[in-house]
Amino acid sequence: MTITVSRTATPGTAPADPTDPTDSVDGTLRHLSIGALDLEAGGHLPEVTLAYETWGELNADRSNAVLIEHALTGSTHVTRGGSDEDGWWEQLAGPGAPVDTSRFFVVSINIVGGCYGSTGPASPAPDGRPWGSRFPLVTLRDSTEAEARLADHLGIKSWYAVIGGSMGGARALEWAVSYPQRVERCGVISVGASSTAEQIAFAQAQTLAIRQDPDFQGGDYYSGAAPEAGLALARRIAHITYRSAHELDTRFGRRGQDPESPLQQATLGERGRYQVESYLDHQGSKLVQRFDANSYIAITESLMSHDICRGRGPLEDVLRDVTAKFFIATVDSDRLYFPAQSHELAGALPGTVPVHVISAPIGHDGFLTEIGQLDRELRAAFFEQP
Repeated sequence: MTITVSRTATPGTAPADPTDPTDSVDGTLRHLSIGALDLEAGGHLPEVTLAYETWGELNADRSNAVLIEHALTGSTHVTRGGSDEDGWWEQLAGPGAPVDTSRFFVVSINIVGGCYGSTGPASPAPDGRPWGSRFPLVTLRDSTEAEARLADHLGIKSWYAVIGGSMGGARALEWAVSYPQRVERCGVISVGASSTAEQIAFAQAQTLAIRQDPDFQGGDYYSGAAPEAGLALARRIAHITYRSAHELDTRFGRRGQDPESPLQQATLGERGRYQVESYLDHQGSKLVQRFDANSYIAITESLMSHDICRGRGPLEDVLRDVTAKFFIATVDSDRLYFPAQSHELAGALPGTVPVHVISAPIGHDGFLTEIGQLDRELRAAFFEQP
């Protein structure tokens, strides 16, 4: 297997040594070719590139590495660095944060199938055309295998910790089960041991919204218009599950979007919008500007595949040989991944594993916005200096 590394340089910085994984600027996007990947569902990718970012310094014995896994449409940019753009989990990682980048070497990897630098449907296939509809199903188990190869390249035999929320939590859990000898601590936040039928149903509605867009062209749309309407609708559906009913009622209620009024219209074709509709429209428009529709499908299908018991047996048997110390957390108002799923996971782990609760009216997204509530608990469980 041939491994090559490239780096997206930040203006004004010296070029990195591609043979030295510690020679990088914090938050600078780098790329690693990990070779071919045979996939769980029977597919094959002849060449896979992973995009990743790092922060901090890897110590001499390479024992201080922390892997932070992004959620569904997240990127590798966990915290500031490189472009100095805000990171999406700065309450968790950064100077002085629980995952203190002055102590730990933090790694974040774009999932296979993504559109932030890793091989995905928009990437060129061997014939030079985008993979598009030909892109194979990549499960979270497949992604973990790919990430293990990147860890090998970095010389990381064992992660000090692997942490993620939502789909990132599912990825962290898959790491602990697939490679128990390589994960010392595992943080699983706002997700259970598998995707439930209801979660699969919500996901199917999102992927169908994209597939039924006339511009989707069966997934081979790269030479024409992108299926923006379908992707925006998928995001609207998803965002409803990310927020709680209380959050939506409190913020928007039944108010119209001024100066529009849904109740003052001559015909259905002239209808106005409620404020909550305007909010969802805005969320859909934002995602369209930064994400690929096929990648949305590919990653959503990966999350639908989430099941650490598949082919392995009952949950307690699967977790019996897991050696990592676990940190399990949930959001009390989450209506996508219910707190009961976190309790089920914790109850199946050996010993007594508490479930830490983020108390937030916002819903599922509280794992991102309110992770600071667990600052003390995270430090005590994983990151306090002896």
